[in-house]
Amino acid sequence: MKEKSVKYCSLLGVAGLMLAPMLSAAPYQFNESAYRQDVKTLASDQFEGRAPLSKGELLTVTYLEKTMKEIGLAPAFGKSYLQKVPMAKITPTNPDMQLRIGDMTFKLADDFIARTEQITKQVDVKDSEVVFVGYGINAPEYGWNDYAGIDVKGKTVIVLVNDPGFATQDPNVFKGNAMTYYGRWTYKYEEAARQGAKAVFIVHETAPAAYGWNVVRAGGTSTRYTLVDKNDNMSKVGIMGWIQHDVAQKVFAKAGIDFDQIKHTAEKPGFKAMPLHMTANLTLKNHIERAESHNVAGLLRGTKYPDEWIVMQAHWDHLGKEMVDGKEVIYNGAVDNASGVAGVLDLARNFKALAGEDAPERSVLFASFTAEETGLIGAQYFAENPPVPTKQIVSLLNIDGMNMGQGVDYILRYGDGVSELEKYMADAAKKQGRHVNPDPRPQNGLMFRSDHFALAKEGVPGLLFMSLGDTDPDYIPHKYHQGADDYEAGWKLEGVHQDLDLISDVIYKLSHNRDWPKWLEESDFKKRRAQDGR
Repeated sequence: MKEKSVKYCSLLGVAGLMLAPMLSAAPYQFNESAYRQDVKTLASDQFEGRAPLSKGELLTVTYLEKTMKEIGLAPAFGKSYLQKVPMAKITPTNPDMQLRIGDMTFKLADDFIARTEQITKQVDVKDSEVVFVGYGINAPEYGWNDYAGIDVKGKTVIVLVNDPGFATQDPNVFKGNAMTYYGRWTYKYEEAARQGAKAVFIVHETAPAAYGWNVVRAGGTSTRYTLVDKNDNMSKVGIMGWIQHDVAQKVFAKAGIDFDQIKHTAEKPGFKAMPLHMTANLTLKNHIERAESHNVAGLLRGTKYPDEWIVMQAHWDHLGKEMVDGKEVIYNGAVDNASGVAGVLDLARNFKALAGEDAPERSVLFASFTAEETGLIGAQYFAENPPVPTKQIVSLLNIDGMNMGQGVDYILRYGDGVSELEKYMADAAKKQGRHVNPDPRPQNGLMFRSDHFALAKEGVPGLLFMSLGDTDPDYIPHKYHQGADDYEAGWKLEGVHQDLDLISDVIYKLSHNRDWPKWLEESDFKKRRAQDGR
């Protein structure tokens, strides 16, 4: 729906946020020509799809550094605009790999996938006992522990995808249809590692996973990137795997158990993990390459509270290029996420131009992280190695794709009742005559799948702004993560202007008040923030 009257001039009032005296900011000035040029350049074939550790990365970070200097931002990392991110490129080398469970043998890609983030040329799973641990969740705040009473050290665990809330559709179980972090595959692997498991296999089903086996297959049989810690990631689980639903049925049937019946038992509190009385065997071989990618960031120092930072960011990377049916395809990622990076740069231009009482009192960091598409790697490194302690970071605002078409009368909110930042969004939208719409697909867990989540794990609340395909119904089915995500001269950019105006309002408020937005629901994120005294 096209908005009939969009006011692009924010009325940046800050009533009720302990601000004295009352201030109003200058209107947000959208520099359309500069925005178009940034998107067009970053999404050009010359940049080769902006893959980390490629020629495209060098061109991208050089362009961003140059632009930040021209805007007048200060280096964010000491004397540098670049933060080195140690990464490894892990490529499987045994495509004939097989998984044996009991006396059954399963085929890579068709039946299962297996990869690792451990920096090692070979991972061996030998005669590892197989245990079914339900959803593989240990969540004290929900009174839930699938690992209670079972020792899985050195064992292979099979877990269900998503969480019990989605399975039951009961709003009183976890968060009902809306995925919690406990439903994300990343959590399943993290928790299994904490429990000492050797291997994890998640049972794939399309509805709770929110994507088909083709997505799992592509991600599990090709080159992957990972962040490298001081211990070469050896604290992570050895095998990160998935199995097809029918494979699970066969394995459980061999153990004398009806899989589709027992998984419903796992939806209820008090489920007890079950040894399947068979063993797993698998050998994974890899080729390892180490290299450094880069986060890029410039700082606008606050006039009164320079040690308190607001982070505004969008990931710069995309999928690079590859040969498809004998032809080179470049994944230029114009909307995802050159559009967001250009938005961050335009916000930086606006805030740098503010003077006097309008100039931010808190510092604002304008950043662009690497390797979001391969697992939030740049964001994770930034979160674990921030230029200031996390207790000094007020919040993170994250753009992951913008509405390149006409304006709309809503803004999407990812998460509900998560943090006080949601009120900032709602207030800014109201000034524009817009309303807040909830995430139309909460079961997909988008809140946990973009860069703001890395800082959330360190206790810093954030907001995700994602408007992929808002006015282009062709985008998701035919352009998203495909070669057709290119710059288009015919874009109206009303939606971009509209959303940047809203984001500007939020940043302005946060930069002129003494508020530290709080987490609203009990979570590990809230506990982590409390450790920082916030």
